[in-house]
Amino acid sequence: MWRREHVPLTAQLRDSLDREVMGLGSLQEVVRWGFSLAPSRDVAAVVVQDEFSHDVVLPWRDGLHLAFDTT
Repeated sequence: MWRREHVPLTAQLRDSLDREVMGLGSLQEVVRWGFSLAPSRDVAAVVVQDEFSHDVVLPWRDGLHLAFDTT
């Protein structure tokens, strides 16, 4: 998994994000990770790009959302 920032993150937030999500390799792992958080987070939106690709959006922290590209 790789990260692209659309909002500048502090070094502390970036490090925290990397520790939490860089090891996730599938949509199933992303959803399980979201439910493991306290409070748990569910998929907020699914944006269909085409018949094979979707973006899955989850709230993260401090009003930030993460978008995971799935194919």
